[in-house]
Amino acid sequence: MKIRKSVEIAAPGKKIWPFLTGPEKILQWCFPGEKLVRTSNQYSGPGTSFYFEEKALGRLMRLNLVVTEWVENECVAFTMTSGNFVKGYKQKYTIEAMPSGSKCTCFEDVKLPYGILGKAAGLFRKHFSENLLETMLGRLKELAEA
Repeated sequence: MKIRKSVEIAAPGKKIWPFLTGPEKILQWCFPGEKLVRTSNQYSGPGTSFYFEEKALGRLMRLNLVVTEWVENECVAFTMTSGNFVKGYKQKYTIEAMPSGSKCTCFEDVKLPYGILGKAAGLFRKHFSENLLETMLGRLKELAEA
């Protein structure tokens, strides 16, 4: 299941960046998230690992992730190294400068288990996931513009 959503934010990238990379700030706008903890001594850049929990369809999704891209104030991406509930998970955020501030785009790629049944469930869940991501980006906008 692939999703792409964007939001325009009346703020420069350097004001948005902490909300994409700081565990305590991420949980302010990523409201299904319940826990985010770094799992290495590295705090930035590719290779940084972290653990994330969120409620998904009434179940607690647990993911171990690693940062795969990191360009300060421009791009951060991560991929699942292990977890439950999903077979694969990748997410990428980009910040693009605009005359009115910035455009923040989220790319999400979730692979569900169970073969054809998982693909069917993904089609059913995609609309819900798109709406949730749109709401979360709206909250990110509010926080970054404050």
